[in-house]
Amino acid sequence: MNSSFLQKAGGGLVFILGIFSQIPTGIAQEVIPFPQKKSGGTPGLTIQESIYSPNKEISYLSKDAPNIIIILIDDVGPAQSNTFGGEINTPTMDKIAGQGITYNRFHTTAMCSPTRAALLTGRNHHMVGAGQIAELANDWDGYSGVQPKTSAMLPEVLKAYGYHTGAWGKWHNTPAQYTTAAGPFDYWPTGYGFEYFYGFLAGEASQYEPNMVRNTSIVHPNEPKDGKPYHLTEDIADDAIEWLQDHKAFSPDKPFFMYWAPGAVHGPHHVAKEWADKYKGKFDDGWDAYRERVFANAKAKGWIPQDAQLTPRPATLPAWDDIPESEKPFQRRLMEVFAGFVEHTDVQVGKVIDEVDRLGYGDNTLIFYIWGDNGASAEGQGGTISELLAQNGIPTTIDQHIKTLNDLGGLDVLGSPKTDNMYHGGWAWAGSTPYQSTKLIAAHFGGTRNPMAIRWPKNIKPDSKPHTQFHHVNDIVPTIYDILNITPPKVVNGFPQDPIQGVSMSYSFDNGQAKGEKLTQYFEIMGSRGIYHDGWFASAKGPREPWVPGIPKGMFNEKGELIWNPNDDKWELFNLEEDWSQANDLSGQMPKKLREMQDLFLVEFGQNKGLPVGGGLFVPLVRPDLRISSPYTEWTFAGNMTRMPEFAAPALGNKENIVTINANFPANADGVIYSLGGFSAGLSLYMEKGILSYEYNLFEISRTHIKAKSKLSPGAKKIEVITKYVEKRPAGPLEVSIYVDGKEVAKGIVPVSAPLGFTANDCLDVGIDLGSPVSIDYYDRAPFRFNGTIDEMQVKYTGSK
Repeated sequence: MNSSFLQKAGGGLVFILGIFSQIPTGIAQEVIPFPQKKSGGTPGLTIQESIYSPNKEISYLSKDAPNIIIILIDDVGPAQSNTFGGEINTPTMDKIAGQGITYNRFHTTAMCSPTRAALLTGRNHHMVGAGQIAELANDWDGYSGVQPKTSAMLPEVLKAYGYHTGAWGKWHNTPAQYTTAAGPFDYWPTGYGFEYFYGFLAGEASQYEPNMVRNTSIVHPNEPKDGKPYHLTEDIADDAIEWLQDHKAFSPDKPFFMYWAPGAVHGPHHVAKEWADKYKGKFDDGWDAYRERVFANAKAKGWIPQDAQLTPRPATLPAWDDIPESEKPFQRRLMEVFAGFVEHTDVQVGKVIDEVDRLGYGDNTLIFYIWGDNGASAEGQGGTISELLAQNGIPTTIDQHIKTLNDLGGLDVLGSPKTDNMYHGGWAWAGSTPYQSTKLIAAHFGGTRNPMAIRWPKNIKPDSKPHTQFHHVNDIVPTIYDILNITPPKVVNGFPQDPIQGVSMSYSFDNGQAKGEKLTQYFEIMGSRGIYHDGWFASAKGPREPWVPGIPKGMFNEKGELIWNPNDDKWELFNLEEDWSQANDLSGQMPKKLREMQDLFLVEFGQNKGLPVGGGLFVPLVRPDLRISSPYTEWTFAGNMTRMPEFAAPALGNKENIVTINANFPANADGVIYSLGGFSAGLSLYMEKGILSYEYNLFEISRTHIKAKSKLSPGAKKIEVITKYVEKRPAGPLEVSIYVDGKEVAKGIVPVSAPLGFTANDCLDVGIDLGSPVSIDYYDRAPFRFNGTIDEMQVKYTGSK
């Protein structure tokens, strides 16, 4: 135990003896939680014979321990905020940066779940099982989707030391099969040290109709507030403010730790029209021109060096001039909606920070404002009204999107609950200026280099020049421990702890040009990989480019067997001391140095449980049937079952199955019998004026309706819906047959199915369609509760799982 800790904790021989007398092994800061306080008195046989002398509460922190806030924005690039040269207004980032310090060589992992796991544990993402997003976990140790208790998260440690801890927004670090109301809750935020959580567990959510969780309870979709439509980012800002007010009232003697990580601005890009309209006409000249402008802006602001080079557009990404004129209004509006969404999100951050300041906490609150958990996202590919089309690998044309959009009401529908729109990959590439690539590419800084601002008025002097040390998201935890003089515990809740792998950044707070203390950091996402070491960077882009639709050429042979081999990938080498943006590949000139860096990557990657290279590709591209999911092949649901997350629910839209419903129908029955997914994609069985109806909604591009020809007579009925593949292949057509009491009443063909899934965060509901309504037939009547009685619904897979 070091002397400074003793001084801050109270010090003195009595303190030392008291602690050691209560701990069977180890010392106080090595084993947490700390032992429960014991009585200081001496009990006798009676009260009169007893000595009552309460021990004082032990404080394990200094009296001036700061409050801590981590703000993590989703899917934004360095060239989008005006603070760093972009053209989207971000007043809160301006404020935090102006009142503190910024870092222009801070890095993430290039992907959602991996960054969050590294951020909250201080370890590398594969080391804590987060080499892939939670929904696509597999059985390799580095890709399991489970953050082990041997790498305790920051809130668990801070809570033990006396912090009040809370988290809001996107979690995305719970295995998908554990996100139902049954838990297990060990893997929810409250199981990792957060005393309070309000947000969603999945990787993304509708901003209008999310599936929300408060602590360990599912929260049903929210209603409009003060006459305004519900919006998720506004909701979590308001909730965080209420929590701060409660903290001030109930726990004024404790510091707090807040992790505020909105789903914004991950797709779908949802924001009210008035926010998008702020940017009308701002992007009319396209992404190539935007990239040129913000490159110049970033230099003028001193955010990037004057000798930084602008990397060229990849050959696989179209120029703005290549886009047909008839398509450009659609592409422009997508960017306008995104820009409005970004500004709206930053304003919500501002509401929370303003409340921190109003309550008197501002001076001694340490704020980390991280601009992105990865680079800007090109997953919208060619621009889309329903973003999961790309993840499902379903080819479409922009004309299809525009036609569907026009049917829904035109360009103004973008950003509304009726679309899950996401912008063209060209806008994401421009948002990552001056770097190569985007989110999901760990080889290039366009996927990993995210600005960060830090404000702590009491101890950090503002500096207008960006701090240039090379750092990584895994450095935040050791930085906080260093500031608080906490030695990383060796045992937490009985679990021996893995070493912290990040490096404290506190040495750089008052010296933006100090020599960086992080010498080595590897990167890897889905086969894209890189290694930083002492000013050098070597990388291989990997087998895929996220802005290119479909499975990459050369991944498989004609038999469907994987032929991509990471040993065949081309590696690049960059001298970062002379090449800010990875513009000059030196691999051909310095093969020996490249070999050294490649060898170092393999050592680092192997030690961090990353092998095999490309392990994160194993599920989504190579063997999607081996995705870790529900172990069940049969389910029985009561008639009132709702809000079963899609990734944990039976896959009714891409597995052969039979659904059997026993229900009592009134005359002219109305309402949803069951639904899976939302308006962006899903399927639903419902009654409409006595007619049994089925809709398979393929990402709004195609809607297949199958309806009985005559009304269902009232009374008790047995309904069966049988789904079979016409052709057994991913996205293959389905035959759907509907029976009533053993008699076929309707049959139809779904021409294209969704091979991965409909949504990331919507659910299976029985007897109602909560969340986003699946069918266009009852959109205006949602949640369209069934007016009969459902006794039981059974689901059984009939083909291979």
